[in-house]
Amino acid sequence: MTPFPLLPLGQVVLGIGLLTVGAEALVRGAAGLAEHLGLSPLVIGLTVVAFGTSMPEMAVSLGSAWISDGGVALGNALGSNIFNVLVVLGGAAVIRPLVADRQLVRLDVPVMIGTSVLVLLLALDGRLGPLDGLLLVALGITYTVVVVRGGRALNGEAVAPAEPRPEERHEHALATGGTTTLPIQLGWIVVGLLFLVVGARLVVLGASTVAHALGVSDLVIGLTVVAAGTSLPELATSFVAAVRGQRDIAVGNVVGSNVFNSLFVLGLAALAETGGLPVPEGVRTFDLPVMVVVSTVCLPIFFTGWAVSRREGIVFLAYYGAYLLYLALYHMHHAGEELVGTALLFFALPLTALTLGVGVFRQIRSKAKPTTDP
Repeated sequence: MTPFPLLPLGQVVLGIGLLTVGAEALVRGAAGLAEHLGLSPLVIGLTVVAFGTSMPEMAVSLGSAWISDGGVALGNALGSNIFNVLVVLGGAAVIRPLVADRQLVRLDVPVMIGTSVLVLLLALDGRLGPLDGLLLVALGITYTVVVVRGGRALNGEAVAPAEPRPEERHEHALATGGTTTLPIQLGWIVVGLLFLVVGARLVVLGASTVAHALGVSDLVIGLTVVAAGTSLPELATSFVAAVRGQRDIAVGNVVGSNVFNSLFVLGLAALAETGGLPVPEGVRTFDLPVMVVVSTVCLPIFFTGWAVSRREGIVFLAYYGAYLLYLALYHMHHAGEELVGTALLFFALPLTALTLGVGVFRQIRSKAKPTTDP
């Protein structure tokens, strides 16, 4: 009896272990780096952590595009963005409700929405061409520069920091490992990223072997198995950050990773594949709109109290379950595919966005009303 059938399972188990260790090291190092450089944890989450945890998406999509496997390259980036919001952000909120920084709501979430809409518009002709790729990469560089400069300017203001509460000092000591030595923090980050990349690679290899054996198409594998696998670093990092109380890193990681995927991963993949990255009609009419709607729903959720509650996190997880159901029915060419897709895209998600929008409107009105002293 050949041991090969056990190999994919062993890869998945080992990969999950490496992801857990890597996430712990990355969060600890990132929190210490933020303190050492005078940058907020949010800026570190949007840049160092987000870009680092998105390296698996970059590697997989570039490698797939280089060998003209556009289905995996495209599905990986789009599926990762959907997974990041619905599973990573939703799951982290279930662990501990996430409070969003105001900069995130005013700048970074709108940027995430705008990049999603831009990718959809560029893909309407059925292809992300080389010029589209150049545009996306240029915007990615611009965004990174703006975030870093804005973070430095904000932290350079002469405002005396408030004395942290005892529980905040305890959480900070746990997150940074009790030291702010720069070489040690950089070492934690390097080790964490290495473990995350290797762990994600093992999980993707093992899960993809099983999926291919079941006859699943490259696009569906990219949207599900590969996307979820390459998003495991984001998942592990945000979950650990939420447990440790580093909520800015947990939220910034998701938003920054989605912007990175839309601009850098898709942009470079479009440049790597000869003639650009083909975008099938099904992706243009369903998966891309889902990515846009999912990103858009984040804005009113963050705006209502600057937080993602446990209840909203559970709703996000339920939506991802419905999305997976649609893809499963699509793969099996089941008659219920169209019904589930229509319900998800044209009913459930828009209804959630409308409900949250009403909440935002009511909150604005309540704040606008003049208060009278008793």
